[in-house]
Amino acid sequence: MAPVQVKKICCIGAGYVGGPTCAVIALKCPHITVTIVDLNQARVDAWNSKDFDLPIYEPGLVDVVKQARGRNLFFSTDVDKAIREADLIFVSVNTPTKKSGVGAGFAADLNYVESATRRIAAVATSDKIVVEKSTVPCRTAESMRTILEANSKPGTHFDILSNPEFLAEGTAITDLFSPDRVLIGSLQTESGQNASQALAAVYANWIPKERILTVGLWSSELSKLAANAMLAQRISSVNALSAICEATGANIDEVAHAVGFDSRIGPKFLRASVGFGGSCFQKDILNLVYLSESLHLPQVAAYWRQVVEMNEYQKSRFSKTVVDTLFNTITGKHIAVLGFAFKADTGDTRESASISLIRDFLSERAYVTIYDPKVEVAQIWQDLQEACPTTPLAQIQKYVNIVHSAAEACEQKEAIVIATEWKEFLDIDWQHVYDLMTKPAFVFDGRLLLDAEKLTKIGFTVKTIGRGGRV
Repeated sequence: MAPVQVKKICCIGAGYVGGPTCAVIALKCPHITVTIVDLNQARVDAWNSKDFDLPIYEPGLVDVVKQARGRNLFFSTDVDKAIREADLIFVSVNTPTKKSGVGAGFAADLNYVESATRRIAAVATSDKIVVEKSTVPCRTAESMRTILEANSKPGTHFDILSNPEFLAEGTAITDLFSPDRVLIGSLQTESGQNASQALAAVYANWIPKERILTVGLWSSELSKLAANAMLAQRISSVNALSAICEATGANIDEVAHAVGFDSRIGPKFLRASVGFGGSCFQKDILNLVYLSESLHLPQVAAYWRQVVEMNEYQKSRFSKTVVDTLFNTITGKHIAVLGFAFKADTGDTRESASISLIRDFLSERAYVTIYDPKVEVAQIWQDLQEACPTTPLAQIQKYVNIVHSAAEACEQKEAIVIATEWKEFLDIDWQHVYDLMTKPAFVFDGRLLLDAEKLTKIGFTVKTIGRGGRV
């Protein structure tokens, strides 16, 4: 049996993974028709907008969509039609951490994955290659295969592949154009390996074959969790060291630079910050914790749990530094928080450190002014409401103001907190800001972004994460 030649691809889910990934596939494979489907009409309308006001912000994404949309890239809510016509189907739906039931707070909620799988089984009338693109627990493919085989029409065959994404928001398009590796997991049967080769052939249109790795299905699923866990572990490790630096007078930049020169360690992901966020790191580690506990490996579970606990500690430690520095009280004081996205060059706020910081400031009854260049105002209110579930939104809005420029956010404040490393914050007229602030004027840099020496010369009291006050 020869591998299927993929001519039509369907992607279920038009979010941060499915949208950019399949847009790039369409761009690089003009001979393949790619249809991205989603039940959210507003999201699909945004992907189809005439002015390319796309539902997610990602540098370079608009250019990709402009080149491919209408040629061989389409966005639709007609899920059934796309499933029926496709040779290969990506399942790229959300897999959030469960909020209730067994495994609440740790396990992944696979409701959307199951719904998509059942829809495929109900609609498909010909053989399909079904590809896990969402981040899922190990052996989820087994559940998907069981559902497909139990509900498939006579004579219809499904092959399940795992093809986890390793994208970093903010550089996703660059990552897709030139990835470190593409990982494809399959059952080690003739049919499974043929399906794997069919998907590999799609990527081979622009990716060197030596970067396309084919492995077993379960290894592929676990590799995604393992990669994110180890990246997050590095961040928590350097953040733990930043606390020691602040206590001893060492400089975390210098320590990380020296450590990164070791070829066995390398310099990447050794930048201290107020904490990691995003859709993957915390979710995947908690998933790994739950998996370890389910497999009766409590020591392994405890090890990975500590990575998340250190991340939460870093956030609370930073907010406590703000309170302690502002003479042990911020009640009634006005604080500017610059940045609400979890990192620069994205509008994604999931698990953003800013949310935790602002929640802590509100608990002290401080007034907070927020500015972020890409996050929608409605998203900020939604996130703050979820972070303070017992406080009515109207009450939150009495203490929080959202503005549309960094300069406006900083006017007449007691303190400024850098929570996201947007480059535009480097261009702020800090002398002008200082002149308008209540004195003493404080800047808290949670992203190692600013020139502390320059700000100190202006007159600011600067607190930078990972830098102690001793000589």
